[in-house]
Amino acid sequence: HRAGVEAVRRAVEAAPALGVGTLTLYAFSSANWERPACEVRELLGLLREYLCSQTAQCAARGVRLGVIGRRDRLPAALRSAIAAAEAATAGGGTLHLRLALDYSSRESILRAARKAPCSGTLTAAAFERLLARAEGGAAPAPAVDLLIRAGGERRLSDFLLWESAYAELIFTPTMWPDFAAADLEAAVRDYRGRERRFGGLPNRAAS
Repeated sequence: HRAGVEAVRRAVEAAPALGVGTLTLYAFSSANWERPACEVRELLGLLREYLCSQTAQCAARGVRLGVIGRRDRLPAALRSAIAAAEAATAGGGTLHLRLALDYSSRESILRAARKAPCSGTLTAAAFERLLARAEGGAAPAPAVDLLIRAGGERRLSDFLLWESAYAELIFTPTMWPDFAAADLEAAVRDYRGRERRFGGLPNRAAS
């Protein structure tokens, strides 16, 4: 887990130079509560340690930190560290770093759906505002352009399901603790070489 935190630091430092404006990292899923209690305590404590040690550097680099997911089940000390980090970095304009903690996309979608009006007039934009509130965000997140799954896994694992409707997917065998700036650069280069049609025809066919 400590090596994974170093991978977070490398990704955050490399992202702005690659043109990445929003970076969302899956730090702790709602399903992770099923892991051994000692591992959960260690991981949540490490997350608090990271927030306390890195907030000043994030603020200095213009990184705005936000957390999505449930907070009511997190330890009080971690909730306080999150609030302090979000307040200290609120003015950052270089990179929006979002950490998904106690996060489940399906649960967020269900919470948003329960708040939706029953009149049948719901629009996608309105639902995205409901979803942002359900995820604990202040405003709707941009659609995901590129989703990277490390460690050789080839599944989404309940991560940003609504936002990833047209995301380009990259699966890499590199384990997250080993994920380097060069890996992020390679993924972005791969993404930029793809033709995104969003259900339409290729440009050459349309013309």
